[in-house]
Amino acid sequence: MKISHIEHLGIAVQSIEEALPYFTEVLGLECYATEVVEDQKVKTAFLRCGEVKLELLEPTSPESTIQKWLDKGNKGVHHVAFCVQDGVTEALAECEGKEIRLIDKAPRKGAEQLNIAFLHPKSTCGILTELCEH
Repeated sequence: MKISHIEHLGIAVQSIEEALPYFTEVLGLECYATEVVEDQKVKTAFLRCGEVKLELLEPTSPESTIQKWLDKGNKGVHHVAFCVQDGVTEALAECEGKEIRLIDKAPRKGAEQLNIAFLHPKSTCGILTELCEH
């Protein structure tokens, strides 16, 4: 698998509206896009920090995986997303061949129309890992 760069850091927040002033007014970053991803039950806000994007993730439903994660007392960085050059399908096959536990068996559409898939943190040093392709 060839990783070209960190695509984004996913940051779970209860409310984008409440969290955004920290990122924009204190850190001086600009929010360039917001989007609701219905099938993932999240609202996203994107900010750019140099070459890396920050993706704020707000749950839109009590059934959202982000809401469930927040309900466990977690907050802050939720996942790290890597851009793969050879494609997500190929990266998943390679990971599975190396006995990495897959959350997604096939790519699906994520925010910004990226093809995405997640690897389970139980087999990735405790880090929820997202693989992305443009």
